[in-house]
Amino acid sequence: MTITEPGERLGSVPTVSRPSPVRWAKVLDQSRCIGCHACTTACKSENDVPVGVSRTYVKSVDVGTFPQVRRAFQVTRCNQCADAPCVAACPTGAMHTRADGIVDFDKRICIGCKACMAACPYDAIFINPEDHSAEKCNFCAHRLDIGLEPACVVVCPTEAILVGDLNDPTSKVSQIVHRQAVAVRRPEQETHPKLFYKGAHQATLEPLAARRPEGDTFMWSQMRRGAGVVNSGSSPAAHGPNSSAAALLSYDVGHSAPWGWRVSLYTWTKGIAAGGYLVPILLAVAGQLAWSSLLVRWIGPALSLFFLAVTGVLLIWDLKHPFRFYLLFTHPQPKSWLVRGGVIISGYGAVLVAQLLMSYFHAGLAERILAGPGIPLAILSAIYTAYLFGQAKARDLWQNALLPPHLAVQALLVGSGALLPLAAAFDRGGLHVLEIVVALAAAAHLLFVGGETTVDHPTAHAHLAVREMVRGRFAAFFWVGVVLVAVAVATPFVGWWLGLFGLVGLLPHEHAYVQAGQSVPLA
Repeated sequence: MTITEPGERLGSVPTVSRPSPVRWAKVLDQSRCIGCHACTTACKSENDVPVGVSRTYVKSVDVGTFPQVRRAFQVTRCNQCADAPCVAACPTGAMHTRADGIVDFDKRICIGCKACMAACPYDAIFINPEDHSAEKCNFCAHRLDIGLEPACVVVCPTEAILVGDLNDPTSKVSQIVHRQAVAVRRPEQETHPKLFYKGAHQATLEPLAARRPEGDTFMWSQMRRGAGVVNSGSSPAAHGPNSSAAALLSYDVGHSAPWGWRVSLYTWTKGIAAGGYLVPILLAVAGQLAWSSLLVRWIGPALSLFFLAVTGVLLIWDLKHPFRFYLLFTHPQPKSWLVRGGVIISGYGAVLVAQLLMSYFHAGLAERILAGPGIPLAILSAIYTAYLFGQAKARDLWQNALLPPHLAVQALLVGSGALLPLAAAFDRGGLHVLEIVVALAAAAHLLFVGGETTVDHPTAHAHLAVREMVRGRFAAFFWVGVVLVAVAVATPFVGWWLGLFGLVGLLPHEHAYVQAGQSVPLA
């Protein structure tokens, strides 16, 4: 295969021939970048990128103190990871890695779940507002395939952008990467980017290193504001002292948090769906409830099935392509925890339906038989979100080994809390033991929360996310949730109705946790 060498222009005669396989990479020489934004404009024109979103843009930071001041630029885009988190998280394989190493996308099978956006440590993926599918820089793969350079490379007036084959020792990119000092963004994420920065200032590479300007304006544009919008730079009011006070962010592009209130609500409804069945079954196994009780045979499974259906509606509603949700089952990418979660929920739903049908037809031992698959499926339904969040490698708050057991405790809390009024109305024999479960689960939840918010976090991103949750934008939700759940600890001593405080209190906590995890700038 013959391809164009970096530095050549359209119409030039290729000078290097080499066989496949190719391993494409880019070098961004920030010592040459003049901040002209020609790459942004060319990219928009070549790829029909709508106004308001960008596959590539030029971030700028003013470094130093007057009169020793200079402006540092950074060309910001997809980092073309060798171990791409977006590919692992994508449930349909719409995000995929080509044989030549380019991380590309297929809009025909994108369901708009935004898992790739949550997974990307570089905030390089966005939802196209016109076709509602995920997209990003893909090295202009359609041009590379016919021997042309990407549009940004062609228009760059200073040759600050180079593209080439890392496997070819004669390419400029390979020579720079292997012989000169280059840097990649967020190497601790172990994504092994193939986008290399030469001569970049740390204040541009690290989104928290520069101070965010006061007011609502950058150098010559307004700053994006509003719910769910994340801007780079450090805000002293929100995050405390800045680590690089002599660096001021002068231009950036705001990014939207991919998962909003529907995902926060989904974690709550799924907890009820898991706990509503799990609590009575576990109590029956422990001998605290009769297997023939209404809570075990009817109330628990019916409650869980209802909230499982609500959970499914929320998940589909949150998709940008809701009518493509069937691709989770017809075109699955098995590494994605959205796919695995879909299988778990489907299996759990089948157990609940079978339980209700067998109870309707008075089948003996139905509860004991179905408890075999039902208990593990209920537990998995409660905790799989921890692994889904774990695939969001960009969100350090969610990289928590204690999140699976915490979600299991939350399922016991909201499951028993939702059962309390039903037990009071239809099966008072199990009421007191449910009150005890609520109190114990509420106390355990508060212990988990205390640990998550008071221990020293290993990364600045996790530390700032906790700060946003406890003292920042989401503090009101967090503390309302803490107080309400704390009240529920007294349920066995006051009355079953107090357990409803725990049920309701977990909802604002979930919203604070999900949104705070996405509040730290990544680009």
